[in-house]
Amino acid sequence: SRGLGDVYKRQDFGVSFLLQRNANAILSADQNKHTIRTVLGKGRNADMRYYIADLHFCHENLNTRMDCRGFESGEAMNEYMIAQWNSRVRKRDEVVILGDFCISKKGEVANAILERLNGKKYLIIGNHDHFIANKQFDPSHFEWITHYREINDNNRKVILCHYPVMCYNGQYRRNAKGEPKTYMLYGHVHNTYDEYLINEFQNQTRTCTRPVLGKSGGEEMVSIPCQMINCFCMFSDYVPLTLDEWIEVDRKRRAIMKRESDC
Repeated sequence: SRGLGDVYKRQDFGVSFLLQRNANAILSADQNKHTIRTVLGKGRNADMRYYIADLHFCHENLNTRMDCRGFESGEAMNEYMIAQWNSRVRKRDEVVILGDFCISKKGEVANAILERLNGKKYLIIGNHDHFIANKQFDPSHFEWITHYREINDNNRKVILCHYPVMCYNGQYRRNAKGEPKTYMLYGHVHNTYDEYLINEFQNQTRTCTRPVLGKSGGEEMVSIPCQMINCFCMFSDYVPLTLDEWIEVDRKRRAIMKRESDC
């Protein structure tokens, strides 16, 4: 399989959204006890590619504010996230971190955490990843570090950015079955009100149609695909997931959001 060094193209830019509110885990275990769960994927032979966003190592305030993660300390949170990561990821697996890996500005702190995490790691820079500018930070812990990247994952184009991109490259592409061929993976908004706004944008976009030239030569109206997935770590109980797993997690989560909005 192709590695993450094989890309469609590279483009760096900076965008920042700062509105954030309380967040709650959707698919996590009991957040008061933080019991490490058994994860899928054991017994497999192939190297895997995973994604995850907004781990915020060392960000102790997230236990009582915004995310309300509920760990007794920042150290307890760090240890749990490391254990969850390593329960899934093996040495040769690839993990794309979609920004905000570690809140500490000290390079040696980030180094120590990265040394304990399995797999080949890739960083999409988030607005809190200040440690990468510290002289003590060793960038060789990552295969690459960038703001934006487009890659191939099992014949699907994946847009990688810390910030949600509403109109992303390849959005209209479909395969022969009419299924979307491009997915936009993001982080940054956690499970805040901004995430609900993004969900509303996706719902509205999917109800729209546009004319395209059909095989017979005439125009036909087709729906507009919008496949934006928030890979927020709390949605997976801090376990990196494959693209297919994130697609399923996202589908179930947005179905719950729809039921709540219909009430």
